[in-house]
Amino acid sequence: MAKKEISYNDALAEIEDILHQIENEELNIDDLSDKVKQVSTLLKLCKKKLHQTENEVQKILDNIETK
Repeated sequence: MAKKEISYNDALAEIEDILHQIENEELNIDDLSDKVKQVSTLLKLCKKKLHQTENEVQKILDNIETK
């Protein structure tokens, strides 16, 4: 079964949660590296989604201008 891709808002909420844990020293040192890797992966996903959305909006605007 294919894994469902996480939404932008869910990814952002997870990033914020991890940052909160780091800022409040709620993570033990053994988990810190894994959480930083997870944030990195989530940031890449968010960046990809933002670029996709930007491209889609630009196509729509271009279509409006040519009509």
